Amino acid sequence: METEFIVPMTPWANIGNIGSIGSTRGAGLQGQEGVAGDGTSLFGDIFKSVVNQVKETQADVETKQYLLSTGQLDDAHTLPIAEAKAGFTVDTLLTLRNKTLESYNELIKINV
Repeated sequence: METEFIVPMTPWANIGNIGSIGSTRGAGLQGQEGVAGDGTSLFGDIFKSVVNQVKETQADVETKQYLLSTGQLDDAHTLPIAEAKAGFTVDTLLTLRNKTLESYNELIKINV
């Protein structure tokens, strides 16, 4: 019995419309525009999701701050937890923005 140390690569499952990229190659400029549109919509969906998470966590913090200031908040420790979650989502959004700008700058530097 022989043991293989190198495992052959297997393709990943499709994520959204990314799998359709290979089928539109060679279709001319019109097919390439559709691919770019699919990629930007996928990124746009991720970016919108992160922005919505920031809005939700910030709204939760503001609600808990109001409840604490009016004496209606039973657990005072939930406010620092909500603030930590809001800070984490803002950090995630900033990281996503920074990586996007870095990628854009690298693409600009490419000579065609």
